Amino acid sequence: MNAPAPLRQLSLVQTASLVIGTVIGSGVFLSLPIVARIGGTPLMTVLIWFLGGVVWIPQILILAEMGTAYPIQGGAYYYLNKAGSPFLAFLYTWTAFLTSDTPTLTIVGLGAISALTFFTPLFGDVLWARVLASVLILGLSLLHVRSVRTGGNVQIVLTIAKLTPLMSIVIIGFFYFGSGHLVGGTPSVGAGATFAVITAGISSTLWSYAGFTNILYMAGEVKRPERTLPIALIGSLVFVMVAYTLISLCTSAIVPFSQLIGAEGGFINPFAYLGVASKVAGTIFAIAAFISMIGALNASIMAQPRLEYAIARDGLFFRVFGHLHPKYLTPDYSIMIQSALGIVLFLLGDIDNMMGYFTLSYALQNTLVYGAIFFLRRRPDYQPTYRAPWWGVMAGLSILIQMYVSVGTFMAYPTAGILASLALILSGLPIYMYYAYRRRTQGELP
Repeated sequence: MNAPAPLRQLSLVQTASLVIGTVIGSGVFLSLPIVARIGGTPLMTVLIWFLGGVVWIPQILILAEMGTAYPIQGGAYYYLNKAGSPFLAFLYTWTAFLTSDTPTLTIVGLGAISALTFFTPLFGDVLWARVLASVLILGLSLLHVRSVRTGGNVQIVLTIAKLTPLMSIVIIGFFYFGSGHLVGGTPSVGAGATFAVITAGISSTLWSYAGFTNILYMAGEVKRPERTLPIALIGSLVFVMVAYTLISLCTSAIVPFSQLIGAEGGFINPFAYLGVASKVAGTIFAIAAFISMIGALNASIMAQPRLEYAIARDGLFFRVFGHLHPKYLTPDYSIMIQSALGIVLFLLGDIDNMMGYFTLSYALQNTLVYGAIFFLRRRPDYQPTYRAPWWGVMAGLSILIQMYVSVGTFMAYPTAGILASLALILSGLPIYMYYAYRRRTQGELP
């Protein structure tokens, strides 16, 4: 009797909504002040946001190719395993689980509650923020245990709800170009200083652009993946890059640059600076931002646990993650365990530390993934329906970009979060060796 398997239920619209919903979330609200501080001037800040999207172009092309070659659960884990390295496949999953995917839930949950501080400082209280964020995470986890299709439909609604206020910022911002806020700041002096600023700045946008890979974790639940995945990935990148560049430009036109920088570590509400209409507009935007971050949280909880589910089904991770709900055919244990650990991470620090914790690990993971294509292309079963143009150049650029971002992480974020990330990444080595030894000597699975 065959084991139960997930069903292909996600349409192109649901898939694109999941990609956009994962990428556009807390990042655009939480990272704007951080990038502004690094950029030093409004126009440099806008340029950094644009370049942060440009560096994703070769990466998306490579991901689209690998996704159509192996449109099944697990995404990057599966590519590395197929490329011939179960160890790197395990290390990728271990790193993602502890230092990027799970912290995503923590950061977005806190960001959602931070958006509500517009109404009362109570939501800025550390204890209350963490309790309420925990409730959000648990509620959405239960939703995704029960239904893939419902989760996808909810994501469509949340994505539409989040895009409306973002487009409003762009429209209103055009009327503020004469405000004088787009000039000023402290520009970098010299080519070396400018390069360092751009390096640190692009690294600080990685959190906002991260999330494109998540849909590949659940490629086994996407209808017509050979067509849906390339369209959803490439189309979403173009949309997000244009949106972030315009949002950065228009927010800088509305908000005085010194106050934009002053919001670092929290949430920036451009509508609160609209004069007589600021109270009403700020209220609407705070609610919309809250919904936007719930959308990102919803997409993350839906997609990310599929990674641990896939590797556990192959016997390279803890068995419990490979459980599939007998009725709903969802990886229920994987969803609930990741959500529980996301709540535990509330104890580790603030948003800035968590972003540094996330960014370095995410760059190192991606380096492994893009390197896998050089080995996959030699396999006879590698038959993608989409092939990246100049794939070797694109893959090489993708790897160099991740190394570049890794260096910039040390310039952009507190050292404590980065060192914690490195420690957890390295902790996977003895764990893999332990399970590899058990399998060799006893024939047991984790």
